[in-house]
This record gives sequence, C-alpha cells and structure tokens, in this order.
Amino acid sequence: MRITRALAAAGLAAAFLIGAAHAPQAVAGELPGDTRFFNNPDSLVNKWVAANPGDSRQQRIASRIASQPQAVWFSRYSPATVTEDVRKVTSAASAKGQTPVLVTYQIPNRDCGGASAGGAPDLASYDTWVRGFAAGLGSGPAVIILEPDSIALISCLSPTELSGRYASLARAATAIHSANPSARVYFDAGHSAWNRAAVQASRLRSAGVLTSGDGIYSNVSNFRRTADEVTFTKSVLAQLGTSSGLTAVIDTSRNGNGPAPDNAWCDPHGRKVGENPTANTGDPAIDAYLWVKPPGEVDGCAGPAGTFAPDYAYELTG
Repeated sequence: MRITRALAAAGLAAAFLIGAAHAPQAVAGELPGDTRFFNNPDSLVNKWVAANPGDSRQQRIASRIASQPQAVWFSRYSPATVTEDVRKVTSAASAKGQTPVLVTYQIPNRDCGGASAGGAPDLASYDTWVRGFAAGLGSGPAVIILEPDSIALISCLSPTELSGRYASLARAATAIHSANPSARVYFDAGHSAWNRAAVQASRLRSAGVLTSGDGIYSNVSNFRRTADEVTFTKSVLAQLGTSSGLTAVIDTSRNGNGPAPDNAWCDPHGRKVGENPTANTGDPAIDAYLWVKPPGEVDGCAGPAGTFAPDYAYELTG
C-alpha cells in the first residue's frame, strides 16, 4: 500500500456543515484504557484456523494471531452493500461489548497504483461510499483508521488532485462523526522512517485533522519499532499544536523484530508480531496499540495483496 470536486449532493453539503459544528475536541486518553477490541470471527485467520485443525501450524497461529483482535478492512468497492457489511461488524462487536477497529480503504488512486491499487473510481463516488460506510456504524464506540497511506503517499497526485483528496478526507471524517458521534477517526501519519514530522503535520492540517479528526495513526502495514513510532507521533502531534487535543494509535501487528535490515516493506522475512492490541498504553498521548494490518494477510509479495498466507503467518509467530 503505500483525488476539487463540488459536493455531490445537497445531503453531503449538509453533512459537511454538521461536521463543521462537530469540530471534535478530542481529549488525551479519551479511548478508555479498559476498552476491549473486537475479534472478528469472520476474519481470514479465524476462518483458516477453523478449517485446518490438523495443520502443524494451526495451534501457534491460533494462539498467537487468531486470538487477538484485529482491524476489519473495507477495501472492496461495493457501494450497494457497504452499509450492511459495516453493520454486520458493528452489530457483532456491540453484542459482545467490544469496540471494532474499521479501516476505510477506498480512496481513488489508492497506493498510487502499487500492489494495493484500487479504490473508488472518483471522489464523488468515494464520498457516496463513505456515507454508506458511516450509515452502518450504529451508535456504539468504534475506531476508524481513515485511508492508510492517503496522506503519506501523494507522489502520484497533481496539485488539483491532492487538494481534492484532502477535502474528501475531511468530508469523510465529518460524515462518520455525523452518523456516529461515538466513533473516533484517526488520520494517516505514515511512519517514523517516511516523511518528517513537520511535513506530515502540514499535510494532516491540510486534510482537516484539526477540525474533523480525533487523532492520527502510524506504522500501518509497516514494521517500525513501537518506541520509534511513539516518539514520531508525539512529534507530529506537537507540530499540530498542544491545544489540538489530538492523540495517536500505533499499528504493532508486525513490529516485534523491528524493520528488515534493508527496510523492505513487502512481506520481508524475519519479522514478528508485536505488542498485543490494548488501549492501556500508559501514555495519555497514545490511545492504543492496534493490530491494524492483520498478521498473515500479505502485502503482495508472498501472495496477492490482502490474502492470508499461513506460512507467513506462522513465521510471524516465531
């Protein structure tokens, strides 16, 4: 993994005005430390574990990966069913008293045409898709990881496309908050070995994080060590201003051994799962460690991007 159009309809314009009034004022530690995150029984790893009881890799994958709550990605463009697809997850999480982590991954020009290319055909379609996504959120707590790489990876966009993307991200967060004020929306901060904190903060500001977001996230689908990401996200937050009230979440799904020696990002060998998901980080600036990238779902080198590879999953448990 690694775009201005007018509002598509009067309804979206109204949603934008509502969101402007919302202007979330997040408070450090607003995600309770005893939050229990949702473990989706329909995840690829849980399905594999259930279907392969006699596999020699099954026990370790089950105990070390499938047992942990992981994010649910909405990466397939299906506007007709997205509301029901989201509602299925949020309803199941609510029934268990758990908080789902949901990833929107439909921004046009996704991944700048790389291994995870795809997304909505244009920004108007994306705006419509996001409203459908938001309609399935219900009223319970939810963590939304808004469009991985959408702010860190912009090299393929023209200035006009970039302006359109930033505006659409702000509208997306606004639509989510309007549908469910209990949802917390986190914007893309890349990771500690990508853009400088000042550069990323400037981009985040342009994308509306100060008025539409609750925080930022880092290290999604990457391998940077947690301590480095804590330092980096705090630097980005400082650039955004101490009065912003924004906080951060960090993807620890595959950073147990840190990055590969050559900083390879596409299914490098020798990596390991990191800290288990928790909202009890002991740091008021860091809301949670999350498994945003489900361990074993590959980047596109050990198999098609997003598919589950048991050999790679097993290696991550070592």
